[in-house]
Amino acid sequence: MLDLSNNQLSEIPAELADCPKLKEINFQGNKLRDKRLEKMLSSCQTRSILEYLRAGGRGGCRSRGKADGSEREDSRKKRRERKQRRESGEGEEEAADMAKLLLRVLHVSENPTPLTVRVSPEVRDVRPYFVGAVVRGMNLEPGNALKRFLAAQTKLHEDLCEKRTAATIATHDLPAVRGPLLYAARPPQDLKIIPLGRKEVKAKELVRQLQVEADEQRKQRKRQTVSGLHRYLHLLDGKENYPCLVDADGDVISFPPITNSEKTKIKKTTSDLFLEVTSATSLQICKDIMDALVLKMAELNRYTLENKEEGSLSDTEADTLSEQPSDSQKNPNPGKDGQCPLVVEQVRVVDLEGTLKVVYPSKADLTTAPPHVTVLR
Repeated sequence: MLDLSNNQLSEIPAELADCPKLKEINFQGNKLRDKRLEKMLSSCQTRSILEYLRAGGRGGCRSRGKADGSEREDSRKKRRERKQRRESGEGEEEAADMAKLLLRVLHVSENPTPLTVRVSPEVRDVRPYFVGAVVRGMNLEPGNALKRFLAAQTKLHEDLCEKRTAATIATHDLPAVRGPLLYAARPPQDLKIIPLGRKEVKAKELVRQLQVEADEQRKQRKRQTVSGLHRYLHLLDGKENYPCLVDADGDVISFPPITNSEKTKIKKTTSDLFLEVTSATSLQICKDIMDALVLKMAELNRYTLENKEEGSLSDTEADTLSEQPSDSQKNPNPGKDGQCPLVVEQVRVVDLEGTLKVVYPSKADLTTAPPHVTVLR
């Protein structure tokens, strides 16, 4: 691992690509002459960066998706089509499409059934900071919309969350969440959860299983790095109690910074979500990351709307969809064009006596929205 972040480097030598045991580099915070390389450092994997250096500054970041000629041709084709629409007087229609993607903040006083999270004092010594929000109106059904959403969450974990050391994000299918919620800390042998893709297990046993899996991965790959949940086990080292989010049924739906519960797993048919961000560092980090997550969701909805992807649902998902209310029932106030804004409902976090600790989003939150996202308060 080579960390030369926040220095005064202007170039990175190509010879670095000849170091076969180099697995991770960090050059962020340096003003490089090669602006493309500078951008890659914050978004690409080490392997892609080294390949770029080896090629003498040619090529791009493979992890961003297709970087071949066909993608460039698609991009040029879309630009030509947009230009033709503007010249033929369809610019107003395109502007209307952009206006469809609003973020409307629903205050607690406007919501007849606001979600509340109570915080137990035991979390003070484990992971004390918690911010929650409800977002309604996501469209995860078409094509790869769900995959893009999960990939965006992973990228936020890698970058802003500093590989979950600064904060951890959890997203839940809101209809499966029964409030009020309790954010507490429990001994590992007492905390039970149904982790994503696994059977119910106690936290102590889950951590032990993950440690065994991590050791097996290291032996098979003959390297020190591991993937998946195993990468975050060290964040629990030395903790006598583990943090957890418990619903009104007494079920643990979140075990930060490790995993969510299968009970509230996001699906293609999910349109209303409960979001949580927890941190052992600061409350402001939680709010900053929640801002980034909500704004990214607005951008993803915009992308889905513009590209009009088609995708098939599995039998299970189709059954789930048939049991859910129609769009007109879920979104009672559609816009004139039939589209609804993304609604962000405030979530109050209080102590056990009911004293307010934080409410999100407040007037100070979501103040850095991009030009194509309008926040209505």
